[in-house]
This record gives sequence, structure tokens and C-alpha cells, in this order.
Amino acid sequence: MSGKQQHFKGPEVSCCVKYFLFGFNIVFWLLGAAFLAVGLWAWAEKGVLSNISSITDLGGFDPVWLFIVVGGIMFVLGFAGCIGALRENTFLLKFFSVCLGLIFFLELTAGILAFVFKDWIKDQLNFFINNNVKAYRDDIDLQNLIDFAQEYWSCCGAHGPNDWNLNIYFNCTDSNPSRERCGVPFSCCVKDPAEDVPNTQCGYDVRLKQELEQQSYIYTKGCVGQFEKWLQDNLIVVAGIFVAIALLQIFGICLAQNLVSDIKAVKANW
Repeated sequence: MSGKQQHFKGPEVSCCVKYFLFGFNIVFWLLGAAFLAVGLWAWAEKGVLSNISSITDLGGFDPVWLFIVVGGIMFVLGFAGCIGALRENTFLLKFFSVCLGLIFFLELTAGILAFVFKDWIKDQLNFFINNNVKAYRDDIDLQNLIDFAQEYWSCCGAHGPNDWNLNIYFNCTDSNPSRERCGVPFSCCVKDPAEDVPNTQCGYDVRLKQELEQQSYIYTKGCVGQFEKWLQDNLIVVAGIFVAIALLQIFGICLAQNLVSDIKAVKANW
């Protein structure tokens, strides 16, 4: 009688988990690369890359920082996740999951602190907007961001149009030679549905009018209050977005840890 040979199948790395994690991360890696490229291109257009010291010259927040920081983080984590999954490298997979867990923890902490210290957050938002009102003409990206916010939320300044006194071009002092003196940016103006092209001079001299009369020409509510109202009106949507982001992060961590466990089990069986 010929003896039957029995083959025992040892632990294996799950191909589904491996390539799903690879695909999951390559999307974020490519998105991160795109964000980073846009940020660096914007900096190159401003001449920042040829003169790094010009970063300190910006008086307000530069929106390009968002693209560079977010893009850089997404690029590094996406790259680590892709290579870690493809090459079954436990160090890169652990780096990916630890960083993702740290980001999740920081987001959770920020959310709790924002809820507990709502008044402090409101004061910081007011301070942030006023600082950027001062630097409105210093950076084109910042200018576009403020114009977008004021148009989208139908607001003007942090608490009202008079916040534009903080800007050297719009303040109402007698020594101000600017044609925009006692005015506001065009993004504060109430839109005329009949106008296809925005009138960029619609805010000139508008703060010389009485407050009730101003309401016919510009938004008189501050952006802090309008942003709070928008958050309350869209609470379910905003919460849903944050929950979806959190679930994606948890999902990524679970996939990475599952793959690390499979790789360790295979190595232990060698």
C-alpha cells in the first residue's frame, strides 16, 4: 500500500485585505500628491519658493498652508500604507496605523474641547477673522477666501461691517487717502439678481450712510454669528461628514492591523 501524504496548509496573508488596503491608500496617496502639488504651485506663483523668508511677511492666514499640510500628511500616510501593504512591511503598516490613530485621537480631542470651550472657540474665531481682515490686501489667496466666506454666509466682517476699520485701506480715519475709505469689499454687498458681473465698487463709501440705510446695500451681520447659524442649520450634515471620516480612519487602522497580524502569523510558521 502506498502511503498517502497529507499537506497541512499554514497561515496565509489575506490577498483581499492586502490589495484592498493598497487600493484604499493609493487613492489617498494620489489625492495627497495633488494637494501638495497645488500648494507648491501656488507658493511658486507667489515667489515664496524663491524667497522662503517671505512666509514671515504674511500678516494673515495663507490658505495655501492647508493644501501643503493636508497634502503632505495624506501623501506620507498614503505612501506608507501602499508600500507597507504591497511589500508586507510591518514597520510601515504600524507607522500608518499609529499615525492614523493619533490623528483620530487629536480630532476626537479637538471635537470635545470645541464643545466644552465653545465661548473660547468663538473668541478665537473672532480674533482669527479680524487678523485676516487686517491682512485682506496682503495675499490674493486670503482675499479670495474672505470674499468667498462673506458671499457664502451673507456676512461682513467678524461682527459687522465696522470691523473693516481694522484694515488700512477701508478704515474711516481722516488720514486715509484710499478710495476705499469708509467702504467694504464687494463681497459684503447684497447681490442684485439682475447683475451678471459683480460690481467691485459697490462697497465704496457705504459706511458713511446710516446703519438702517446700509442694510439695502451690504450685509450687516457678522461672519461669526452667520457661521454659527450655518452650523446649527447643517448640524446633521456636518456631523455625518465627521462620522464618515472617523469611520474611514478606523476602517484603515483595522485593515492595517489585520494585515500585520497575518504577516506575523506567517513569519511565526516559518
